[in-house]
Amino acid sequence: MADNMLLQVEGLSFAYPDCGVFAHWSMALPAGLALVRGDESSGKTTLLRLLAGELRPQAGQITLQGQSASGAPQAYAQQVFWADPRSGELDPLTARGWLGSLPARYPLWDAAALATHTEGFTLQEHLDKPFYALSTGSKRKVLMAGALASGAPLTLIDEPVGGLDKPSVAYLARALTQVAAKPGRVVVVAHYEALPGVPWGTVVDLPG
Repeated sequence: MADNMLLQVEGLSFAYPDCGVFAHWSMALPAGLALVRGDESSGKTTLLRLLAGELRPQAGQITLQGQSASGAPQAYAQQVFWADPRSGELDPLTARGWLGSLPARYPLWDAAALATHTEGFTLQEHLDKPFYALSTGSKRKVLMAGALASGAPLTLIDEPVGGLDKPSVAYLARALTQVAAKPGRVVVVAHYEALPGVPWGTVVDLPG
């Protein structure tokens, strides 16, 4: 594969006990914005969880900037941002507390970017609420503010517009556009359609 590919997935196979999802599937992504597009139950979230190292493939190789997810799981994980919007794992934490824990984990953390995203997503009034008290949209906005500010070489965002109001969707498009120009970083967004106004560098259609 070409040297400019930041993320390489080769021969990926994964199945749940009752259904297969990927069979010898490959893709390669350069730096920039990538859209993983597919219908409901096409494997979008499963792919993000595999890329995050949360699920282990039954076969194949995932490599990020030369680090293998299976061969060097810790080094690989340090380069990845993933927060599942459907998980209740963060429920007891406040938004501010969780965001405050991220700089220690992500060496390329951008505090100025977080301030911009907090304002852009109008999150100020929600920062001291625990996650369980946030609406679906507010929780997603907090997670995406952290994701975008993380600077992680591989940043994974699932179903970004669930519960978002129109101004927040418009802000997200602007924020993604800014991230698209950053070298050395691939932001993978899983959604069933392309968000308008976003300069997708790569679109990966899942077979469903």
